Amino acid sequence: MVNELMELDIGLAAGDIWRYLVENGNSSTIKIRINLGISNTTLYLALGWLLREGKINIALTDYSYKISLK
Repeated sequence: MVNELMELDIGLAAGDIWRYLVENGNSSTIKIRINLGISNTTLYLALGWLLREGKINIALTDYSYKISLK
């Protein structure tokens, strides 16, 4: 039950990140996290979800990661 709830939360966060990128374009992980009000853990789990699905690109910048849609 706990794993199912975590998977649901991460999937919903992935959807929120996807919509954020559609509406706002490329963004840093910091901006995404702050604007969506999610934890670092949820952010990176959801980014992993989207990356595994082949929906995003991740590029390392000076102090963060830049996220863009494929």
